[in-house]
Amino acid sequence: MAGRAIVLFAHGARDPDWARPFRQLALELAERVPGERVTLAYLELMQPSLAECVSALYAEGFRRFRVVPVFFGAGGHLKKDLPALISTLNYKDIEVTVEPPVGEQPEVITAIARAIAR
Repeated sequence: MAGRAIVLFAHGARDPDWARPFRQLALELAERVPGERVTLAYLELMQPSLAECVSALYAEGFRRFRVVPVFFGAGGHLKKDLPALISTLNYKDIEVTVEPPVGEQPEVITAIARAIAR
């Protein structure tokens, strides 16, 4: 299986309830992209880490990874930490693409503004 996996990359928190909306996002996204695996990975404080996530998916045969940061903006974690983590993924036969953070997408900004305004 050389399918593609979408890895939603979130910050992580000590409180497990913090991850609830991210798990819901992963479930809803999976319904919209049949044939692709949707998973969550965390920068810190929660599991799995990005490396653990990719390792598990690699063992299942995945070779194409689309990393989508579920952050509002590209601060230090996305400018420095994420590239460093990506560079540690030492697999010769994988393709990793990293998208801009979802919070910078115009559709997301509009949806948040609409939700707050109502």
